[in-house]
Amino acid sequence: MKVLVSGASGLVGTALVKSLEKGGHEVWRLVRRPAQKNEITWAPDRGVLEPSAVLGFDGVVHLAGENIAAGRWSAARKAAIRTSRVQGTELIARTLAGLPRPPATLVVASAIGYFGDRGDETLSETAAPGTGFLPEVCVAWEEAASAAKSAGIRTVHLRFGIILSKEGGALKKMLPPFKLGAGGRLGSGKQWMSWLSLDDAVGQIEFALCTNSVRGAVNGVTGAVTNQEFTKTLGRVLKRPTIFPLPAPMARIALGEMADALLLASTRVDPQVLRDQGYRPRHPELESALRDLLAR
Repeated sequence: MKVLVSGASGLVGTALVKSLEKGGHEVWRLVRRPAQKNEITWAPDRGVLEPSAVLGFDGVVHLAGENIAAGRWSAARKAAIRTSRVQGTELIARTLAGLPRPPATLVVASAIGYFGDRGDETLSETAAPGTGFLPEVCVAWEEAASAAKSAGIRTVHLRFGIILSKEGGALKKMLPPFKLGAGGRLGSGKQWMSWLSLDDAVGQIEFALCTNSVRGAVNGVTGAVTNQEFTKTLGRVLKRPTIFPLPAPMARIALGEMADALLLASTRVDPQVLRDQGYRPRHPELESALRDLLAR
C-alpha cells in the first residue's frame, strides 16, 4: 500500500510511519518545508497542495494540527487550534476529491473532545456532540472532510482519547511529579479518562486503513477509568505514593479554560465500532499497558 501521512513528525505520526514501513508499505510525508525523498510540500495556511503531487496513493492519513495543550488558551491560541485542523482537513479533502483517481481511504484524526464534559454517561459513536470550544472544533474538523466523502472516498474520523506514551503527551508530563512521589488525583478524581496506548493508536489507524467496512466516526480508545483509578494505577506501577491532589481551583489558576476542558472534564467513551469490527487492542488493560510503556 502507498500511504501519504501528514503530521508525520508528531508523536503518533512518527510511530505510524515506522510501523507502516516495517510492514512493507511505501510511506510519503506531507511537510511544510522543502521536500526531500518521499516527501511532498504543502502550505495549509495558504491553501497550497499540488494535486499532481498526491496522485497514486492508496490511502491518506491526516494527523497534522496545533497541539491543544501547548499553552494557555488565549483567543489567538484557540483560533490557531481550530484553523489548523479545519483548513488542513478541507484542503486535503478538496484536493483528493478533485483527483481523477482519488485514494480509496482517508483517515483523519479527531478527538473525544467531540463529546465534551458528560459526567458518567457512556458515549458510543452515535452520541451527540457536547457544547463548548473543543466540541465545536471537533464538529468543524470532521465536517471539513465532507468533500472527500462526497467524492466516494471512504473517510474515517478516529476520535482519539488520551494517548499514553512516555515519549510525549499527557503521560510524559505526568511522570516527573509521580516519580518523585508528588502525584495525585486531579480535582475530585471522579472524572472519566478514556485512554489508549500509542501502539493502539497506530494499530487503530492501520486497522482503519485496511478494513473496508470501517467508515465515519470511530472512537479511538481502549477503555475508560476514573482519574482517581488512573492515579492509583500509575502510582502502583511506579511504586510511588499518590497523596498530593491538585484541587480544581488551582488547576484553573494554572491553566485557565484549558483545565476544565482537558483535566477536569469527564468523558467516558466506548469503542463500539472498533469492537464490533473485530479490532483487538494490543494493550487491553491500563496497568499492563503502563507496565509495558514504562518497562516496569
